[in-house]
This record gives sequence, C-alpha cells and structure tokens, in this order.
Amino acid sequence: MRPTARARTTRGRAVRGAALGLASVALVAGCTTAGTRDGTAAGASGGAAPASPAPEAPRPEAPRPEAPRPEAPRPEPSGRTPDGTLLVADFGADTVTFVDPDAGPVDSVEVGEAPYGLVVGEDGRAWVATAEGVAVVDTHRRERLDLVPYETAGLGPVTGGEYRGGGMGIALAPDGRHVYVGVNVPSGNGTLETIDTGTREVTATTAVGRRPFDVDVSRDGREVYATGHDSFDVTVVDTRTQDTRRIEVAPYGTEGGLGSWLKPHYAAVRPSDGRLLLPFEGERLVVLDPETGRSAVERMTADTHQHGVTATPDGTLLVVGTGPIDPSEDAGPSLTVRTKDGQERVIPLDGPHEDVAVSADGRTVYVTGGFTRDGYWNGISVVDLATGDTRRLPAGERPLGVAVLRSP
Repeated sequence: MRPTARARTTRGRAVRGAALGLASVALVAGCTTAGTRDGTAAGASGGAAPASPAPEAPRPEAPRPEAPRPEAPRPEPSGRTPDGTLLVADFGADTVTFVDPDAGPVDSVEVGEAPYGLVVGEDGRAWVATAEGVAVVDTHRRERLDLVPYETAGLGPVTGGEYRGGGMGIALAPDGRHVYVGVNVPSGNGTLETIDTGTREVTATTAVGRRPFDVDVSRDGREVYATGHDSFDVTVVDTRTQDTRRIEVAPYGTEGGLGSWLKPHYAAVRPSDGRLLLPFEGERLVVLDPETGRSAVERMTADTHQHGVTATPDGTLLVVGTGPIDPSEDAGPSLTVRTKDGQERVIPLDGPHEDVAVSADGRTVYVTGGFTRDGYWNGISVVDLATGDTRRLPAGERPLGVAVLRSP
C-alpha cells in the first residue's frame, strides 16, 4: 500500500532527528553569533572563498506540535486553481501547500523531503527545490509530475533542517527553458545545477559558493547569480559556457567566517539596470554591478537581521527582517518597503519570517513564517501596503518559499 502523506512525513521526521544527532560533529554553520558590524565596504574579489574557523555545532531544534493538515477535497482533473492562490514550500514536511489568501490552506501535494525554494513558470508548472531533487508540480491540477534527482555528489542522507543537503535557491530562465537550482553540499562548496524544462534532465553542474541560499537570473537570461551564504559571495555563471566569476559581498568584512551572522542571504535583480540588491542587517544595502564586480553601499533603517527580498516591476524593494541579533540593541521582525529613490517604510511583524512575494496588483505582500532557524511558525503574514495593516494566515508546515499563482 502506498503510504499516506502524513506517514511519509512522520518517517521523514524520524530520519531528520537521527541526522541532526550526526550534525553536531559536521563542519557546518549558519547565522551564529560572531563577527563585528564595524567592518569594511563591499568589494570585488577573485579566487577561492575566505578561510574560516571551525564553527560551533548547529543547535538541535526543539520539537514542535504538529499542525493539522487541511482536509479540503482535492479538485477534479478538469479544475483550475484560482488566480491569486499562494503556493508555499513546507520546509517542515514533504509537501507544498496551496493557500487561499483569505481563508488559508486548501490543498497540499507531496514533493519530496524539506522543500526550500520554489518558482512558478507561465505554464503553471512549479519547480520546487527539495532535499531529494527538484519536484515538478502542475499547479492547475495540483499534482506532482516528476522529481528530477540531483547529480551533485556528497549530499548525505535525505533529511531536513537548516543544514540539510540538497536544493536551496531556485530560479527560472526568462524564456522558461531552463531552471537553475543552488545545491547545498554539507561538507563544502555548493553547486548550481541547470535543468532543461523540456526534458526534465540536469544538463550542467557548476561549482559555486557555500550554501547557495538564493539564485537569480539576469534580465536577458545570459547570467545566473548564486548567493553563497557561508562564503560571503555571489558566483556569476555564464549560462552558455558555464564559466564563473566570484564576487565577494561582505560589507562588514569576513571576520568570524562560518560563525558570522553578517553574511549575504537573498538578492533581487533591480528592474531598471540589472544590478543586484543585497540587504544586510537593516543597516546596509549592497548594490552590486555583476558586470564589473564593483559595489556601493546604501543606508537602510530597519536595524534587524534580514533574509528574503524581492523587487516589484516599479522598483520597490521588499525586505524581510527576521529579528534582532542582539535584542538589547537591535529591532524586531519587520517588512521594509523601500522605494526606488531609497525612501523606506518599516512595518513591524509578529515573529520571525523568511521569504516574501507580492500580489499581482502590487497592493498585498505575503511573508512566510517558516524561518530557517528557531522561532518559526506555520503561517504567513499578510500585509496591506497602503495601510500597513497585517494579519496572520495559517499556511502549511514551516513555510519558506512562496509564490502567487497566476493564469497563463
């Protein structure tokens, strides 16, 4: 008998618990306390990633009560998911969840253990980076079509948690012909795997920085940018030749190495000129020219540790603040709304969050509560940009990646 989604998830959590025991001796680290905010300005650099001291072992996550699964009936094969439905990656399970932006979860689909990032094409197919491979989901029929296994070696056992091997950031080429996924290798630098969306096969595997939190594509599709969280860098990959260039992005310097909080997380491509925008700590915005490798630093005002980011077509930047590094000095979770001329409005949020998406009309922002570290919650904060009002919406299990579904 084919196991149910809940049985599969329970087994996945058992494996995850065992793997976290082993992780206490692994050479991995995330946003742990070290380093200083009195560093240097960001700049370009070539060569290998900076040497790092041995990090502290990752803290095991406390067990959390299991959220109830939605019991809504699955749609008929001819049914279509309504425009504006949210799709979230359930990092605490093996599913993606479809969420009505007013009512909450309506359905879920098994995709593979610990899904992280996701991206949706104009054809309605979602590409989901899981610990097991990249899942392909038909969002209209709400079913998984395929699971493309990774070709990268050394990923370790299929498990969950912040340090698990497998896909993290993921992006789609402008013409929809290729998907690019950043693959975390727990023992060292990551890779960028290129998937042909027609054949659903990996066509290239390219070395990039350590723990590729985010992947973005240039406006013309000729370059891919993999943000290496633990190597303080962006790797620029030529999509035709697979040639790479490493650009250091470290506005506070690299002191603290793997144990530093002050690393790049997510980036957005600025619509007006193609520059990369990388926020740090609600204090500094690195504006990186990927062609020259040069960067400038602009002031930010949220004064909080920052993760997810997206840019709207009119140039508005939306940045997720996860909460303070030092509660005695830093501000709490927030959403920064930054106009193209650099004016900021900071909207407080209740609890840590991770990623962000915006409605088709640009009026509503959805911020996932999954968070890669402790303190996550099973829902989305819905923010009205005109008023700044917020409300909480239930959504899956530890939701990270999020997309707003639209008709072709």
